[in-house]
Amino acid sequence: MKALGLWTLGVSFARHKGLGAAIGIAAALLAGPAAAEGKIRIAQQFGIGYLILDVVRDQKLIEKHGKEAGVDIAVEWASISGATAMNEALLAGNLDIVSAGVPPALTMWDRTKGDVKMVAALGSLPNYVLTTNPDVHTLKDFSDKDRIAVPAAGVGFQSRTLQIEAAKLFGAENFQKLDEISISLPHPDATAALISGGTEVNSHFSSAPFYYQALQGNKAVHKVISSYDILGGPATFNVLYSSTAFHDDNPKTYAAFYRALGEAAKWINANKKEAADTFIRQQQSKLSPELVLEIINDPENDFTIVPQNTFIYASELYKLGVLKSQAASWKDYFFSEAHGENGG
Repeated sequence: MKALGLWTLGVSFARHKGLGAAIGIAAALLAGPAAAEGKIRIAQQFGIGYLILDVVRDQKLIEKHGKEAGVDIAVEWASISGATAMNEALLAGNLDIVSAGVPPALTMWDRTKGDVKMVAALGSLPNYVLTTNPDVHTLKDFSDKDRIAVPAAGVGFQSRTLQIEAAKLFGAENFQKLDEISISLPHPDATAALISGGTEVNSHFSSAPFYYQALQGNKAVHKVISSYDILGGPATFNVLYSSTAFHDDNPKTYAAFYRALGEAAKWINANKKEAADTFIRQQQSKLSPELVLEIINDPENDFTIVPQNTFIYASELYKLGVLKSQAASWKDYFFSEAHGENGG
């Protein structure tokens, strides 16, 4: 990995099988006392998709907006990989704000019956299905000889997105067809596999910066489809979510956090070179400043807190039986502070 110059994570990825038990006791845990006003505990994952949080942290924007509201806010940051670990920490009351893809966040909203809702988007960024198989040009071309790497097979953002498209291609009863050839593998490892070749993993549903690296690192790698293609246009990748207890019991702290997110998003779009430097500094990334700036400048990537096309997940995953609760609109699973945005 080091020889390839890939961005790697010194963390372990949580297993997903523990989430069901954790959610089973969600009602009791979420009904417990929230953190006191003036304190917020936030967890983010890794990658350019969390740039807004990097800026919030680097510029101490929560503290700034707290002081403006007359509250000294103590901010605690944690770095966690995987939605399962995020969700378990939130349910246990060890975190106030967590981050993950839209489908895992919707699962939490669904299974806690609305006691967990989304705070804001962290940007609209596509994921690419990549492959080194020269015979694969559409999802229908994959065979049982191929292996598609995803961070969390069957349940994560990438798998849920593939399930939506598989239902269209193969029928709703076969929405898990591509899960049969998907394997769980962290993005850095999957990227290394595509660049080096010669492993069973010949495909990867990849997020930034990894698909940039794979496409540049091996001429045999080519794009099959993107999440934007599947969802019909730009769509939110990651979101922040929290418990209703924290939201309701800490109005000044929550408001300061939400205003900080909005300020960070505006700053990124006005200061892209400085934003690239912030990402490298905060995440201690080994990526070149030039590549990070290329990603930020890419018109496909929009660092915004406004949700886009999230309702497609809510609607389609309900139809497939993944979600048991039917949302009438995106506002059902976002806190009211986001409702003034022209979201979706």
